[in-house]
Amino acid sequence: MTAKIWFITGASRGFGRTWAQAALQRGDKVVATARTLDNLRDLGATYGDRVLTLALDVTDRDAVFAAVAQAHRHFGRLDVVINNAGYGLVGTLEETTEAQARAQLETNFFGALWGMQAALPILRAQGAGHILTVSSIGAITTFPTASVYCASKWALEGLCETLSKEVADFGIKVTLIEPAGYDTDWRGSSAQHTSKLEAYAGLRTQLAAAMGNRTLGDPAATAGAILEVVDAKEPPLRILLGANAVDIAARTYADRVAVWKQWEEVSCAAQNMAA
Repeated sequence: MTAKIWFITGASRGFGRTWAQAALQRGDKVVATARTLDNLRDLGATYGDRVLTLALDVTDRDAVFAAVAQAHRHFGRLDVVINNAGYGLVGTLEETTEAQARAQLETNFFGALWGMQAALPILRAQGAGHILTVSSIGAITTFPTASVYCASKWALEGLCETLSKEVADFGIKVTLIEPAGYDTDWRGSSAQHTSKLEAYAGLRTQLAAAMGNRTLGDPAATAGAILEVVDAKEPPLRILLGANAVDIAARTYADRVAVWKQWEEVSCAAQNMAA
């Protein structure tokens, strides 16, 4: 198999680091980006000229375009583009400030959008390429204290599904990666937190108890799945990650269909006015 050229944002830890290492370990080449270059130096020391490390803030559109262009010049092509950079904003909708909401969308949504726009002309010219974007199980179902985070991921779902239809004739594949709960420090040091209103203290207590009973997945265990997806001749538009992810998605959609069917008569009556 010909070695692939990867471009990965948010490669300093978590999923991004796992997938960068998986690609490099099998002989591929990787452009690994992160906000702080120091967090990537060990990759360069280990893998030499097979990895290009770049400092990148994905909220800076010009910087994203420059980084993608530099990656293309350096390795001559791009095969796999993974929009992974993002973070969790923890807090209820009422507790979220305008600045926090805008910052969440700037990173999780617009950061991915800029990566796609920067890569698309290159992939179109090649007549091939694969854009993968990290979404979440929170883009299928939702959970309290992550309203704006979930909104950012739902926005990505619509963006990428539409993109897949726009670029299919160019030989470009699009995949949404939808992980369930993983030990990626999502609620740890990488997260941002809103102020706390006392009115939601009971909700937070319930969530803390539920979180304490959860078994989180190991990000390293996702490497094989991602390699299989990027090597597939016809990769999926969506791939769920995690042992319970498919069950969660199936239950969520079954509940929605049941409600739609319950209200079907009302829905259909909204088509035309009676004569």
